[in-house]
Amino acid sequence: MIRTRGRILGPSALALVVAAGLAGPALAQSAPVATPAAAQQDPQVVVAAPAEDRAVVNRIVVRGNQRIDQTTVLSYLPIQPGDTIDAATIDVAVRTLSRTGLFANVQLGLQPNGDLIVEIAENPIINQVTFEGNKALAIKKLTDEVTIKPRGIYTRARVQEDVGKIVELYRLSGRISATVTPKLVQLDQNRVDVVFEIDEGPETGVAAIAFLGNTAFSDSDLREVMVTKESSWWRLFSSNDNYDPNRLDYDREQLRKFYTNRGYYDFRILSSVAELKPDNSAFGMTLTLDEGDRYNFGEVKVVTESDRLNADFLTRLLPIRTGDLYESDRIQSAVDTLTFAAGSAGYAFVEINPTYRANPETDQVDVTFNVKEGQRVYIDRINVVGNTRTLDSVIRRELMVGEGDAFNRSLVERSRNNLRALGFFKDVKIEETRGSAPDRSIVNVTVEEQPTGELSVGAGFSSVDSFVLNLGITERNFRGRGQNFVARAEWGSLRQQIDFRFTEPKFLGRDLRAGFDLFHTRYDLSEYSSYDYRSTGGGLRLSYPLNGYSSFSVRYFLKSDEVIIPSGYCNGTGSSALCDQAGSFMNSSAGYTLLVNRTNDPVRPTRGWSASLRQDFAGIGGDVNYLKTEADASWYHGFSPRWVVSLQGSTGYVSGWNGDPIRINDRFFKGGNTFRGFETAGMGARDLTTTDALGGNFYAIGTVELTVPNYLPEEYGIKTSLFADVGTLGMLDDRYMVNSVTGQPNPNIVDNLALRAAAGVSIHWRSPMGPIRFDLSKVLSKEDYDKTETFRFSTSTQF
Repeated sequence: MIRTRGRILGPSALALVVAAGLAGPALAQSAPVATPAAAQQDPQVVVAAPAEDRAVVNRIVVRGNQRIDQTTVLSYLPIQPGDTIDAATIDVAVRTLSRTGLFANVQLGLQPNGDLIVEIAENPIINQVTFEGNKALAIKKLTDEVTIKPRGIYTRARVQEDVGKIVELYRLSGRISATVTPKLVQLDQNRVDVVFEIDEGPETGVAAIAFLGNTAFSDSDLREVMVTKESSWWRLFSSNDNYDPNRLDYDREQLRKFYTNRGYYDFRILSSVAELKPDNSAFGMTLTLDEGDRYNFGEVKVVTESDRLNADFLTRLLPIRTGDLYESDRIQSAVDTLTFAAGSAGYAFVEINPTYRANPETDQVDVTFNVKEGQRVYIDRINVVGNTRTLDSVIRRELMVGEGDAFNRSLVERSRNNLRALGFFKDVKIEETRGSAPDRSIVNVTVEEQPTGELSVGAGFSSVDSFVLNLGITERNFRGRGQNFVARAEWGSLRQQIDFRFTEPKFLGRDLRAGFDLFHTRYDLSEYSSYDYRSTGGGLRLSYPLNGYSSFSVRYFLKSDEVIIPSGYCNGTGSSALCDQAGSFMNSSAGYTLLVNRTNDPVRPTRGWSASLRQDFAGIGGDVNYLKTEADASWYHGFSPRWVVSLQGSTGYVSGWNGDPIRINDRFFKGGNTFRGFETAGMGARDLTTTDALGGNFYAIGTVELTVPNYLPEEYGIKTSLFADVGTLGMLDDRYMVNSVTGQPNPNIVDNLALRAAAGVSIHWRSPMGPIRFDLSKVLSKEDYDKTETFRFSTSTQF
């Protein structure tokens, strides 16, 4: 029997092959050998069977090999000398050699003396791969996509596969009519150059997106839902205005979610048609919709297999009530709620299947959540993966569950929040898989590390500090042990400072956060309040958690404060409230902070609230006596992941004791970073004669902020929010409201606790250089003597 190119020949043809075999060495001389040109075609396979049904192989002779060693060929051949072979055996041998992809032509023939002749023609070696005609896509992108590489083996199948990949790349970039033609350039030594000739064709945009059958929402409303956009001149940096069938499938799903989240339970897309214009420049898209009726939730209930999970209790936990507008996302939210509740009860693996029953007559959808719970599960093992720098112990000490504990989904979620709150990881995933027994589970903690060091190096103009030159190093995960280290030096027209901080998060191996600070700071406040302020000192800190949501910290600081008034400033006119502030004073103070955080996410909260209370008592020795109290609170509510509103409020009051007034360096100053729309120290009490800011003993500030979608990909790292700030600052000690010489009230000192307000836009950008923030503000309420600003920015660089 002979098989050539997949065709089986009959007995007469077999006789010819046998005759060729009897011819002995003549087979090797007359057998065709594949040339590079022939290698462009499918591999040729010729099988010659022995004259008898079965014969013994005496010797195997390999011919035609150039680069490939004979031993390599023999290693692939499933025949050895001494084997008894037949036509089937030779057929298998030929196919085995062909499937290696090394050969363009394979022929086997058995000589009368028992020699098995293996005649091969090697596939050519690729010298280089080049692209011609590409302009829209870079060569590197094309090179990364194709599988054939220089010094690799050429096969027609792989080249055709790469042609398809290149065409797909162009299709995804909006060039539907792109064509790719592969060509070979023959070289010596059985080498070839592979050239992909590319005709990119025109960029295929989207001329129009039209809808049929929509009455509840306008075409423009539905276009906003879709990722695909109509081509416009101003979409220079977007590829979403190019036609992509895969993106259209995604858009169909987005439209379905849009409608089903607004009550349209039986919404359907009847058809979506894309028609190419005659000049191949753009597509016109038409989607035909069947909106259906608007439904409400009907009966909502939970069904469980046993009483271990009480169905009535679970029903009360559902975020759905009869009569509510039907929203498909609330179904998933309900499933998550039930899964979390079952996990909190120790059932790690539960199956929850919602079933629906729509009643078109009443426009209601009955939903039944079928809960199938497994056994109570215990943690068999906890695996930590993904940490290449952070020590395992640093991660495990943040987990609120341990090996051998009963599985508790609530504690697992809190463990995840603890890890995210560290700021060491870009992403944290905690997943459960089945363990060594049905009642055992394995908890896999997967972390994705991110830069924890921040290098601030810069020189320029800051809207807060004017000219500034800074060098700072912050490492929040020092040596991978979770320790926090900060060393910073800054020189600017407003502030010059050097400080060093170190924090050990697990002091003495306990849940105590301890640290110390050393600093020297000088503020040149002549632009704002005609004095310089210097402070040198250090302090100790210690904090510990009260429970999973609150913490308590204590501190002690000892510092030397010096207020410097310019020479000749106090000329006896009594026009300034600064004259008796000059001099050096030792400040010895102790304080505490109580913090409560009940938000759903420590980094980007969308629900919940947080609050803090801080008090510092000065007078434990030293020259200064006061009690300073500050409090703040924040509340968050997310209408969706992209729409989050927050309310924030803060207040503070400082009062002296033992007859001491509040010195200017211990008062509150607001503006700049702390009250948008106003310069640093731009609001509060002021001396009208010198325009010096005098700060205040009391402040109260409220902020409402709305995070809004910017419709940019998340990887761009841009967040936009609208804000409004309102507040007041003032209430100086009485002695500073009078003339220091005459003792009479000084009309040039204003301190009326007037209300200030501003609104604007904040833009946060996680740029490649580090986080950058821009604030554009419009002042709505101010006093004539206040100093305002409309633009402010800040930046730093990460490493």
